Amino acid sequence: MTRPPLNRRLAEFGTTIFAEMSALAAETGAINLGQGFPDTDGPEEIREAAVRALREGRGNQYPPGPGVPELRTAIADHQRERYGLEYDPDAEVLVTAGATEAIAAALLALVEPGDEVIALEPYYDSYAACVAMAGGTRVPVTLRPHGGSYVLDPDELRAAVTDRTRLILLNTPHNPTGTVLTRAELTAVAELAVERDLLVVTDEVYEHLVFDGAEHVPIASLPGMRERTVTISSAGKTFSFTGWKVGWITASPELTSAVRSAKQFLTYVSAGPFQYAVAEALRLPDAYFDALRADLAAKRDLLAEGLAQAGFGVYRPSGTYFVTTDIRPLGATDGFAFCRSLPERAGVVAIPNAVFYDHRDAGAPFVRFAFCKKTEVLEEAVSRLKRLA
Repeated sequence: MTRPPLNRRLAEFGTTIFAEMSALAAETGAINLGQGFPDTDGPEEIREAAVRALREGRGNQYPPGPGVPELRTAIADHQRERYGLEYDPDAEVLVTAGATEAIAAALLALVEPGDEVIALEPYYDSYAACVAMAGGTRVPVTLRPHGGSYVLDPDELRAAVTDRTRLILLNTPHNPTGTVLTRAELTAVAELAVERDLLVVTDEVYEHLVFDGAEHVPIASLPGMRERTVTISSAGKTFSFTGWKVGWITASPELTSAVRSAKQFLTYVSAGPFQYAVAEALRLPDAYFDALRADLAAKRDLLAEGLAQAGFGVYRPSGTYFVTTDIRPLGATDGFAFCRSLPERAGVVAIPNAVFYDHRDAGAPFVRFAFCKKTEVLEEAVSRLKRLA
């Protein structure tokens, strides 16, 4: 062959760090606190709702392209009841194969070669790949540690906007840092988007996983933003059925139609019976969401305190599944080397945050641990990590 098989736009993306570290966990028998998936299933009544749909023949054949009506209606009701956002389930809701497909479809639909996409780094790794597949240019704006959490500098964001900027790609609650962007930070983003006529794609899959009184504010709810925002969420993180891959977008009719045009040539449709189950899940009482947050907050505290005792610098998250740590107090500066040696040293797997950065030096000394695991698993992991102290 006269050139490598892989499209040059994807040449920088090899096997994901999640696959590498999960394989290392399996090889060494280490506890896998790298990839963010729960080790228990979600509510039994929702699992039974999926079984019931299968047995009744609902969704076993191709569901409607935009998603089954029951789920689209439940999504619209959720947005109205939780955030006061009104969406037409027929024209402004689109069901996708998880949030990952929603991100890909949104960027493929809205970005053309030469467009710039601003992303807050550290960012989930699929963002960079999707921008590349769309032919866009990613422009990172770095969230920086300050006062025990990560914050956005509005001036740095404003300076990143050029005449070529097409959209801002947000994630809040934010993976991997665990920060929840404040209303003031989001207002600065919204005002800039309106002023410069930018689109916003916002990944809100951790919307229900916020702690200590933190407030999740959908940017679409701010003045001037509903018509220029594509909001993305999914069932996997909220209901602990990550394998079902049921996600969605809510947006104006024009933006939804654009994203649907790309999505129909990706999976076309998916997860038929599971869509009916997720429609029921979105209607669970507040007690479910309160219990989920309380359980995860307790697990966060267990792991964060154990990591601090082991010698890590700990950034206590206000949301998500993840704790970001600083390895410099342990005498290390290279997160990749640290994570590759950690299974042998302590029997635990983590993820180096540098993989989520364009500015690798900015993320080099930070490492991410997931706490969406059984309490006994976290207790054993903490016990093992204390070997590092």
